[in-house]
Amino acid sequence: MAKSSSKKRKVRVDAMGQVHVHSSFNNIIISITNANGQVISWSSAGKLGFRGSKKNTPYAAQVAAEDCCKIAFEAGMRKAKAYVRGPGAGRESAIRTIHNNGIEVIEIIDVTPMPHNGCRPPKKRRV
Repeated sequence: MAKSSSKKRKVRVDAMGQVHVHSSFNNIIISITNANGQVISWSSAGKLGFRGSKKNTPYAAQVAAEDCCKIAFEAGMRKAKAYVRGPGAGRESAIRTIHNNGIEVIEIIDVTPMPHNGCRPPKKRRV
């Protein structure tokens, strides 16, 4: 069996980039990308060892944002636009942590998908 060695993809890092915070009821995922959308670093609460209901806490979001931000700051990113998606608990604390770690958050944009009267909701619960 021949083992194919693949080179690691080089991503160009500018001073300006994007921060994507995906916050669900179960987890929080933070990706830092360059202006083209190529991922520089990412982190999640589950990746850092939080399990179960502890994954969706502001503290878990803070730790994940710190872990992600450290790599991007060393690569040379200084400013970013933040794109926030989802209803979870750690949205604000993640953005605040990124700002405190040296990456200036210029703009916060909410990109949570909203239905325009899409799917029919489930039937009423009878307890």
